[in-house]
Amino acid sequence: MVLFSLVATHADIDLETVAQLSTGSSEIATSALSGSPAVKGAIVLATCNRFEIYGEAPHADDVEAARAALVAQISGLSGLNEQLVSKSFNTRTGGEVSQHLFAVSSGLDSAVVGEREIAGQVRRALITAQHEGTASAGLIRLFQAASKTAKDVGAQTALGSRGLSIVSVALDLATDLSENPDWSAKKAVVFGTGAYAGATMALLRERGCTDISVFSSSGRAEGFVATRGGTALDSDSLPGAVAAADVMIGCSGSDSRVEAEELARVRANSPQTLVAIDLALTHDFDPAVGELDGVELLTLESVRLAAPQEQAESLAQASGIVTGAAAAFEQEREARSVDSAIVALRRHTMNVLDAEMEKVRARHGCTAAAEEVEFALRRMVKQLLHVPTVRARELAANGQQEHYIAALDALYGITVEQPAAAPASAEDAECPVDHGQARQDIPEPRRNSA
Repeated sequence: MVLFSLVATHADIDLETVAQLSTGSSEIATSALSGSPAVKGAIVLATCNRFEIYGEAPHADDVEAARAALVAQISGLSGLNEQLVSKSFNTRTGGEVSQHLFAVSSGLDSAVVGEREIAGQVRRALITAQHEGTASAGLIRLFQAASKTAKDVGAQTALGSRGLSIVSVALDLATDLSENPDWSAKKAVVFGTGAYAGATMALLRERGCTDISVFSSSGRAEGFVATRGGTALDSDSLPGAVAAADVMIGCSGSDSRVEAEELARVRANSPQTLVAIDLALTHDFDPAVGELDGVELLTLESVRLAAPQEQAESLAQASGIVTGAAAAFEQEREARSVDSAIVALRRHTMNVLDAEMEKVRARHGCTAAAEEVEFALRRMVKQLLHVPTVRARELAANGQQEHYIAALDALYGITVEQPAAAPASAEDAECPVDHGQARQDIPEPRRNSA
C-alpha cells in the first residue's frame, strides 16, 4: 500500500482558486472510494487557506490512476475543468507525504507560523473520515502520528507559545485600525455558528468584548448563544445590529454574502468606523465593502501579510522535530509493510510442520518419541525462520520489501495479502475550524439584510 497526497495551498495558488477547489469537499473522499479501485482510503483536509487530500493506493503504479480519479471528482463538484484542477495540486508520495502533513499539523506551513488551530483541523479531518469509513489503516496511522508530532512541537519548543491563530492576528489588526482599542467598549457581530465562530467568540471575550451578536439564517444562532453567550440575530434584527457594530466578523463560509451596496445603506447614519474581518475562504463579505467610507476590511491575505515571524531558533527546533518524526514514521511504515509477508511465511512453514506431525502421530501415536520429534522440528523451524525474518526487516528499512515479497512468491508460491483497513480510534478534540458545520450554516440568499 502506498500513501500519497494532493496539496493546494495559499503558498502556490490564490485563495479564490483554493476556495473553488474545496467546493463539495465533504463528498470527495466517499465518491473517490466508490468510484475507483485505485483509491483504498482518503482523508480531506480543508481549511481557510488549504485544500489537501491524503490517499492510499494498492501499489505505486496505482497512484496516477488514484490521482486522476480524485481530480475528476473535484472537477465535477467544483465546476472547474480537469486541466486547471490538475495543475492546482502538487502531488506527494513516499516520505514527502508525512513530512508535509507533520509540518502542517505543527503550524509550520500556516499563514501564521505556529498557529494553534491547524492541529485541531487535522484531528477533525481524521475523525470525519473514520466516521464516513474512508480512512484506511495507513492513513489513520499517518494522521495520528501528525497529531502526536504537533503536540511534541508545542511541548518542546516556544513556537506558537503566544497562542497565535488566524483569529488572534486578525483581532490584533482590528485593534490597530480602531480609534478606541478598548474591546470592552466595542459591539461585535459574528456571522456563522460553526466551530470557527466559537473560537472567535472565545477570543473576543478574552479581550473584554461582551456585546457580541450572532447571525445564522439557518436558525442555529439561538442554540449557539445558549451555550456561549451573546445575542442571537435573525434577518429582521441583523441590519440594526450591523448599523451599531464596531466590528463584524465573517466565519460562515456561505455562498451568499454581505454586499457593499447593502452595507452602505445600512451604515448610512453610523458615526463610528466599522472593521469588517472576513475569515471565510469563500468570502462572507463583498470585497468591495473595503472601498466604502467608514469601513476597514481585513481578509485572510491581510492576516497572512501581518503575521509576525517566529524566532528562528524555535522554528529550526520545530522543523527538526518534524523531520525526525517523519523519518521515524517512514521507517516504521516500511518495517510494517513486511509484517504480512513474515506472517505468510511463518503460516506456510507451520502448516508444513503440522502436516508432517499428523503423519508421525498416525504412525506412532501420542508417545514420548512423537513429542520429542515435534519439539526438535519446531526448534529447527524457528531457527530456519530467523534469518528470513531479519532479512525482511533489513530490506524493508531500505525500501526493498517488494523484493522479499516477490521472492516468497517465486520460491514458495506464497501470495502475500495486505491487511484490511481496520477501524481505529483517534483522539477526539474540538476543532477551531469545523468546515462541515460551517457549510451547514450556509444561509438562504439574503434579500433585506446586511
